[in-house]
Amino acid sequence: MSDVSTEVGNEHFRYIAERTTPEDEFLRDLKKAAAAAGIPSIWIAPEQASFMRILLKAARAREVVEVGTLAGYSAISMARALPADGHVRTIELDPKHAEFAERWIARSDVAGRVHVLRGAGMDVLPKLAADSADAAFLDADKASYPRYLTECLRIVRKGGLIMVDNAFAFGQLLDPKATDREVPAVRAFNDHMAKVRELESVIVPLGDGLWVGVKR
Repeated sequence: MSDVSTEVGNEHFRYIAERTTPEDEFLRDLKKAAAAAGIPSIWIAPEQASFMRILLKAARAREVVEVGTLAGYSAISMARALPADGHVRTIELDPKHAEFAERWIARSDVAGRVHVLRGAGMDVLPKLAADSADAAFLDADKASYPRYLTECLRIVRKGGLIMVDNAFAFGQLLDPKATDREVPAVRAFNDHMAKVRELESVIVPLGDGLWVGVKR
């Protein structure tokens, strides 16, 4: 044993991906249709989706809140980890994205478990009851992450999960010449998340980096 962590590189990511349950034909078709419809191809990686389902099953989650539906990929994936009476409430601002997601959710095997709530995250989240969710997943505009987190800490029960995507800032987290405009917001949020006392959390190096926290 050693107290020195193994340095993880692209080859490790490929190794993990090759040994993770692959996405099914429905989700592959969803991504193709979304790309053809002009929706940005920024959904979570299949291995990250698999890990999130494992977490939700381990937590025996029934109610999940998501901020940032996009094409519905992650909402459908998470819903598959829930019991038959479970629900994913997913929030989407862009009408085009919401309409696309609703069409594909209706065609999915979890049509009754996913509900798209249209509107801005900070308009919708305050309307959700306290302690009404077992988990939350944030994957929307990065500058608003701190405010989304504050609301989700109210909405998610004690012992529940809070997951936040893009902790690696689109691969540019440590790049001194980062070009994506949201990189500074991600860096600031990472520093903030690490200090949130209501959570015990860690960044998991899957996909573009996934914050996983448990509400104390």
